[in-house]
Amino acid sequence: MTLYPLLFKPEMKERVWGGRNLERFGLELPDGVIGEGWTIADHANGTSTVVNGELAGWGLDRIRGQYGREVFGSKGYSEDASVRFPLLVKLLDCQDDLSIQVHPSDDYEKLPAGELGKTEMWYILDAKPGATIIYGLKPGVTRESLAEAMAEDRIMDSLQEVPVEAGDSFYIPAGTVHALRAGVLVAEIQQNSDTTYRLYDYNRPGLDGKPRELHIEDSLNVTAYEGAGATMMKTHIDGPQQWLRLAASPYFVTEKGIVDGEWKLSTSPESFVIHIICEGSGEVVSGGRRVEVKAGDCLLIPASLGEYALEGQMTVLRSYLP
Repeated sequence: MTLYPLLFKPEMKERVWGGRNLERFGLELPDGVIGEGWTIADHANGTSTVVNGELAGWGLDRIRGQYGREVFGSKGYSEDASVRFPLLVKLLDCQDDLSIQVHPSDDYEKLPAGELGKTEMWYILDAKPGATIIYGLKPGVTRESLAEAMAEDRIMDSLQEVPVEAGDSFYIPAGTVHALRAGVLVAEIQQNSDTTYRLYDYNRPGLDGKPRELHIEDSLNVTAYEGAGATMMKTHIDGPQQWLRLAASPYFVTEKGIVDGEWKLSTSPESFVIHIICEGSGEVVSGGRRVEVKAGDCLLIPASLGEYALEGQMTVLRSYLP
């Protein structure tokens, strides 16, 4: 079979801080407060499913087993069947504040079995006026002072609060204390991990009515007190058909571009390409096949595809393995 750009149906996740805003992308939401749409996922806790072409109905895990090297590329594929797709891509609807949290690196000795660390990045798709996020510790905060602030229920005094607007980008290496807050809609690209350590959760109940678990010791262990290399940027682009690099990590590279008309691109045999459509609409064209796309769509371009084109009027993100 000739492979083609794969469009996925997200797996939706109910979260205590979620809402219904993902419906604005034309996505079907189950009942409840939906905080996350896992748009490209190959994880024990969620798998996204192809909705177009001959592979419609296939989960990314099944594609991995049948077409892993051709789709993932030489850097993304492993002969070890237990090694999953290396990235996890989400859309996040934050109607309330998320917990104050931090993620471990790959070498943390207490990682759950089979889990990776979690370096990630955010691109702000939309933000209400006055919206902010928590992004790192204030200068001079140590393990001892952070532990004391947590014990005295004044952790917010140790954290940096940053205003955000649509188009802002944040790189969040493992060890960076952070939290999305109410009023933002976000695209997230991350290592394929579902490990989060909570430092603080506003003393609120979870969906089951019980307080959500905190992970005090693990959080203190993995926090990078001298800074983890987190960076943030505005993402203005002067014109179409050029890539602006937003994040470059050992695990992924993410760039932003504006499509105006036809933009000819290509994959390499080493890595797949992921495109998130942030604004606008158009088509992804390859080998005479056209896939219609709109804001909120997420595509996986197989590494073996070679030449393809983006056509239309769109703002897109591009992610691939370094």
